[in-house]
Amino acid sequence: MASGIEPDQCFYIQSHQAMRGKKRIDLTVDPPPDLAIEVDVTSKTQLDAYRMLGVPELWRYENNRRQINILQASQYQEAQISPTFPNLPVVDLISEAIEQSAAIGRSPALRSFRTRVRQML
Repeated sequence: MASGIEPDQCFYIQSHQAMRGKKRIDLTVDPPPDLAIEVDVTSKTQLDAYRMLGVPELWRYENNRRQINILQASQYQEAQISPTFPNLPVVDLISEAIEQSAAIGRSPALRSFRTRVRQML
């Protein structure tokens, strides 16, 4: 790859056991993260870089829009439901948390978000 990527967050979920205890990730032998999260404020997400790495799920926040992108047939497709968390309305929950954060502050909004997610799981 000619350029690198640095997600805001990435997680090993399905592959967590294979990655547990590793101090360094070598993507030439290790699987890509199962989920990457990008909040685009100052730059645009390079979808091709995530696609080339084979990251199966990418959540993006760009221009006040929340998206779930799923890698299917080597291309990202927008989805309404996360295959990783099919029982959670991720886009709606994040939208509510952002609105709450503006109204009541970040910490109370995060506590409320965690409570709602736990109730849904």
